Amino acid sequence: MASFTATSISMTSLSTPFKQPLVPSRISSPNSVSLSIRGRTFPSITLQPRVPRFQVTCAAKPETVQKVCDIVKKQLALSDESPVTGESKFSALGADSLDTVEIVMGLEEEFGISVEEESAQTITTVQEAADMIEDLLENKSA
Repeated sequence: MASFTATSISMTSLSTPFKQPLVPSRISSPNSVSLSIRGRTFPSITLQPRVPRFQVTCAAKPETVQKVCDIVKKQLALSDESPVTGESKFSALGADSLDTVEIVMGLEEEFGISVEEESAQTITTVQEAADMIEDLLENKSA
């Protein structure tokens, strides 16, 4: 079995016949596949991403999510009536990149953690921030 990870896959024409399938039995994450056999080119196939059918996540404790919501409201100067939930995206709440940095700094101070820059750049929702905090706290106590 062959596995490829690429943005596109091309197969050139084969000079000798072979008895194996032309396409590997498994192709991982290509955007398109094109095939050319003995000088004859076949149309490219554009692949669509497949939605996972089953996904397991461990949600952060409700009190952690609430603390993150409170910090986000404070950093963005939102009123207490502003709806901020675990699903709230920072960008939808009006946060720009500087605001997001300030939110992460507030979270670090509140929870006594240190967030790697790469991790901080991937956080887009309150829930993601809460999950990351719990992971860091768990690793810190281990």
